[in-house]
Amino acid sequence: MPGLNPPAMWKGRFSQDTSSLVQQFGESISYDWRLFPHDIAGSIAHARAQKTLGLLTDDEFSQIESGLLEIKADIISGNFEFKTSLEDIHMNIEAELTKRIGPAGAKLHTARSRNDQVATDTRLYCRTGIDGLLLEITALQLALLDRAETYAATVIPGYTHLQRGQPVTAGHHFLAYVEMLERDKSRLGDCRKRLNISPLGSGALAGSTINLDRHAIAAELGFDGVTHNSMDAIADRDYIAELLFVVSLCGAHLSRLSEDLILWCTAEFGFASLSDAHTTGSSLMPQKKNPDVCELTRGKTGRLVGNLMNLLVALKGLPLTYNRDLQEDKPPLFDSVDTLRLILAVNTEMISAMKLREDKCRAAAADPMLLATDLADYLVKTGVPFRHAHELVGKAVAQAIATKTPLDQLDLAAIDPAYGPDAKDVFSLERALESRSNPGAPSIANVRAEIARWNALLQQG
Repeated sequence: MPGLNPPAMWKGRFSQDTSSLVQQFGESISYDWRLFPHDIAGSIAHARAQKTLGLLTDDEFSQIESGLLEIKADIISGNFEFKTSLEDIHMNIEAELTKRIGPAGAKLHTARSRNDQVATDTRLYCRTGIDGLLLEITALQLALLDRAETYAATVIPGYTHLQRGQPVTAGHHFLAYVEMLERDKSRLGDCRKRLNISPLGSGALAGSTINLDRHAIAAELGFDGVTHNSMDAIADRDYIAELLFVVSLCGAHLSRLSEDLILWCTAEFGFASLSDAHTTGSSLMPQKKNPDVCELTRGKTGRLVGNLMNLLVALKGLPLTYNRDLQEDKPPLFDSVDTLRLILAVNTEMISAMKLREDKCRAAAADPMLLATDLADYLVKTGVPFRHAHELVGKAVAQAIATKTPLDQLDLAAIDPAYGPDAKDVFSLERALESRSNPGAPSIANVRAEIARWNALLQQG
C-alpha cells in the first residue's frame, strides 16, 4: 500500500517480519544518507563496467545512469523519502531506482555487495572530507601569518612550565602554530594517498565469479588503484581510524592555541584582545568578556579524541571480514570531520580579528630575568664553563629576588669577578633577539623571512 515501507531486499530466506525495534536498532539511513553522492557515483561506475562486460545493454545502462542522477537531484532538492525499513543509503537508492526504471534497476547489484559498496563510499567520503579540511587549515594558516606579520617585532616572554623563560616575538609564537598545522596537512595528505584505493569488486568478502574490470571502475572514481586482498578490503577501516587520529591531533594543536589565547586575554596577562563578535558576556556579571570560541575549541577537541577511541574500541575485537559493528564507523567519522571544519572556520575568523595589546607585551618582556640565560652565555664566552656560569647567574638571580633589585641593576662584579664591566650590556632585548639568528631562532629578521617563506608556500598551494 502507498505510504508503507517496502519489505527489506534481503528477505528471501526469512519467513517472519523484522521486529520494528530491530529495524529501529539496526537502521543507518538516519546518518549514512550523507553518502548518497558517493554511492551514486560508485553505482554508475559499476554499471558502466557491467555494460562493458555485456551484462547490461546500452539502453539499460542509460536508464540506470539517468535514474541515479535523477535520484541524486531529488535528494539534493529534499524531494526524496528515505525509508528505515530499507536500512541504509545503498538499499534506499537501489529500491527507488528499480521502482522508477523497472527490471534494469534490479540488475545493478550484480557482482556487488553492500560490503564493498560501503567500503567504497566511505573512502570517497574521506577523500572529499580531507580535501575540505586541507582548504580550511590553509585558511587558518594564512590568518596566523597575517597576525605574525603584524606583530613580527612585538616582543613577548616565551614560557616553559608557564613560567617566563626567554624573549621571543609574537610573530615567532604564531609561526609555531603554522608549523603544527602544516604537519597536520602533511598527515592528511599521507592518509589520502593510503585510502585512495578502490575496494569495489571485492564483493561480500571473496570477490565474484563475474569479473568486472576493477581497474576501469577505480579510474572512473578517481582512485589510484585497487585493493589486493578481498578480505582485507572488506574488513579494513584503517583509513577512517587514521583520519580520525589526524583530526584529533589537529584538534589538540588548536586546543593548545586556544589555551594560549585564553591566558593572553586574562587581566593577569593582558596580551591579547578578541573582538566582540568572537566573545560572549555573562548573564550576571556585566563586565565579563569571555573567550568562548577558545573554550569550546578546547572542549570539542575532547569530542574528537572520543570519536577516535569509539572507532578503535569497535574495531579491536572483530574477526574477518564484515561485521555489523562496522556500521558504527560512520557517526564518529561524520561528526569529527564536521566538528573540525567548524573549529577551523571559526578560529580563522577569530584570529583574523584578534589584536595584541603591545603595551602589555612590552611591559612583560621588559623583565630582565628573561635574559638570565643570556648572562650565562656571556660568561661562557669569557671562558667560564657553562655549569659554573649557570651557578653564578643563579646566585645573581637569588640576590635579585632577596633584595628586590632588578637583575640588571645588581652589582654583578661584587657577586663574582668573572662578571666584567660589559656584563650589563647583555640586558638589551634588541641585542638579545638579534643574537638569536640561527635557523629556527626568533630574531626579527628570521621571523620576517619565515613569514615571507610561508606566504609564498601557501599561496602556491
